[in-house]
Amino acid sequence: MAELKNDRYLRALLKQPVDMTPVWMMRQAGRYLPEYKATRAQAGDFMSLCKNHELACEVTLQPLRRYELDAAILFSDILTVPDAMGLGLYFEAGEGPRFERPTDTIDAIKKLAVPDPEDELGYVMKAVSTIRRELNGQVPLIGFSGSPWTLATYMVEGGSSKTFEKIKKMAYAEPAALHMLLDKLADSVTLYLNAQVANGAQSLMIFDSWGGALSHTAYREFSLRYMQKIVDGLTRFADGRQVPVTLFTKGGGLWLEAMAETGCDALGLDWTVDIADARRRVGHKVALQGNMDPSMLYAPIPRIEEEVSQILAGYGEGSGHVFNLGHGIHQHVDPEHAGAFIKAVHAQSKQYHK
Repeated sequence: MAELKNDRYLRALLKQPVDMTPVWMMRQAGRYLPEYKATRAQAGDFMSLCKNHELACEVTLQPLRRYELDAAILFSDILTVPDAMGLGLYFEAGEGPRFERPTDTIDAIKKLAVPDPEDELGYVMKAVSTIRRELNGQVPLIGFSGSPWTLATYMVEGGSSKTFEKIKKMAYAEPAALHMLLDKLADSVTLYLNAQVANGAQSLMIFDSWGGALSHTAYREFSLRYMQKIVDGLTRFADGRQVPVTLFTKGGGLWLEAMAETGCDALGLDWTVDIADARRRVGHKVALQGNMDPSMLYAPIPRIEEEVSQILAGYGEGSGHVFNLGHGIHQHVDPEHAGAFIKAVHAQSKQYHK
């Protein structure tokens, strides 16, 4: 493998010294870029794009051609794992992801098999190895998965949900069934992420998109417990260096201390959290990633630069901060505003790394 030319993202996650704060954006390969839209049209639909390793590689690299980003993230979807379990994933216009066969009974859960990542998810591994080769050491490659709780919400609800009625009913009325499902998902995600590392991923991120929908105690029981199980089972060293792990619970600001106890290397913060407060609470234990509101990218460029300045000042001096948005970039953002954001992070952050 080619030697890494820019490793400041990996160094920041491990709280090692850097020359400036690294930056990347969740969903940086996506619908705000005209070149992405053209490639997706070429693929035909979203899942065809995910399953074509050459096109998945192309869209992963597109934002790196435009911007001086400090990391690439595998182009894929969090629902690849339930899809590989045979649930029949499809995307409905205006509705988002749906499953033909929801996992909403204990009998359906018992029938689920843990997928072989090199077989049923071989197309993801092919994308990982292709992207890693084509990056040629330019920046590190991030592999990722959804958290067991988040994957389970889609599987039980049959798709996206605003109320989480079915999954919460299972959590409180049939907890044994839900724990069986979460346990299988934790095993599946662990194998899936370790296979990504074996194929070239240099950092891992677990997206717990719906953890914030849980009560204080239910979060620990149904979400954090299974992310802990995954962290305990991950490959943490490859290619002669550490493989950092980031946990991100959207709406998870209440539980930062508990998340930091898992043994992960970094926590993702959404925009509802004050980064100065987060660093006071957990900064000695873990690095922090975040956390500008993605909607700020609609603002005039001077306002974006001002927000970057405030967040950098909030984190303060020293390493351990990866600048990012508090969630994925919105599809209608002007690509020039995204570029100004990235430049502002690099230019303004040097003063904090002397």
